[in-house]
Amino acid sequence: MNIMAALPVALTALRVNALRSFLAILGVIIGVAAVIATVSLAQGAADAVEESIASLGANALNIRAGSNQRGPRRGGAGSGEPFSSDDVDALRTQLPIVVAASGTLQSNVTAVVDGVNWPTQILGAHPDYVEVRDWVIADGRLFTPQENQRSARVALLGQTVVDELFPSGGAIGSSIRLQNQPFEVIGILGERGQGSFGQDQDDIVLAPIATVRDRVTGFRRAGVRDPVQTVWIEIASGEDMTNAVAEVEDFLRIRRGIEPGAEDNFSVRNFAEFIRAFNETENILGLMLAAAGLITLFVGGIGIMNVMLVSVTERTREIGLRLAIGARRSDIRNQFLIESVVLCSVGGAIGLALGVGVSLSAERLGPLVGANDLAVSVDPAIALIAIGASAAVGVLFGFYPALQASRLDPIEALRHE
Repeated sequence: MNIMAALPVALTALRVNALRSFLAILGVIIGVAAVIATVSLAQGAADAVEESIASLGANALNIRAGSNQRGPRRGGAGSGEPFSSDDVDALRTQLPIVVAASGTLQSNVTAVVDGVNWPTQILGAHPDYVEVRDWVIADGRLFTPQENQRSARVALLGQTVVDELFPSGGAIGSSIRLQNQPFEVIGILGERGQGSFGQDQDDIVLAPIATVRDRVTGFRRAGVRDPVQTVWIEIASGEDMTNAVAEVEDFLRIRRGIEPGAEDNFSVRNFAEFIRAFNETENILGLMLAAAGLITLFVGGIGIMNVMLVSVTERTREIGLRLAIGARRSDIRNQFLIESVVLCSVGGAIGLALGVGVSLSAERLGPLVGANDLAVSVDPAIALIAIGASAAVGVLFGFYPALQASRLDPIEALRHE
């Protein structure tokens, strides 16, 4: 008996006991649906987090001052001796691995246009900042180094600020007031979406760092000329980031006069390491989900074996009759094996459809429960693996009942009541 001839017979046998067949594959359905739903939601969340981390810059390093120590009291991160614009220039010009560098200053401000107010963040930076952070300018232009040197009152707006203050367009060339200071809008930043901590990256005003320091924040530190809160640098493509971090740290230790063996008064953050660590965590979670799915499929396979053994008992006379009229034992074995595989494959298909449906429903219902960024990513490879695993369960747990059926004695089988 070939497969094409056995398949209709198998479907007929399963249809005769439809309820029992459905209950038998229920474990497979639940197992496959659970794996598809959890993996899709986890992958969607992983993609969103990885994209958010990557937006910080895979080749970017973030440098912050350490904490200060006054007697027994220790200040928070960034409270120590800050970096300066001279440090930024030194990193850019004296370290060959650094292709771009920018200091930053950030503060809360209220933007005003024609009596309309919008509370936002103003970020002061050097012109290299958009390159370091891979930030696209959607319209207009970036401020120049000369504008930064003379503290020019020019600014670029994030898309959220544009939507709130210029809903009808025409932002470029307009005047906007920040801390009662008039600024000319010279550009619009490309959309970035939400950051890794849920903040709106488009709710921002970008301006020359000297302008923000002199006209908005008044940020000053004793003994430090042109201080900055944070330094961002971009490492040349192809450089090993671990070695780059070590080279930057050595350079800064010398520049800040830190003695050998003394504790650093700054920190360098490597976002490529964050991405690598996140990927490792994601892989571990994927293995755990796969293990849970295999356990569920194993339990479902036991149910399949039980049903197939009952089916062999119920159809003993049928088996004896087939053997008596010339059917080979391999035909009997293959018949029951095909029934088991079909049963599990149908369960896998139903579970796949159910898992995808649950995932898409969760994505649609996410905003209703406050999960606005909930997303799913259904990997076709995972779907194929789920169906293949279901068929494999059918072979594994259907082989023993099929073998038992093929070993029946025809005479004893015909006498079976």
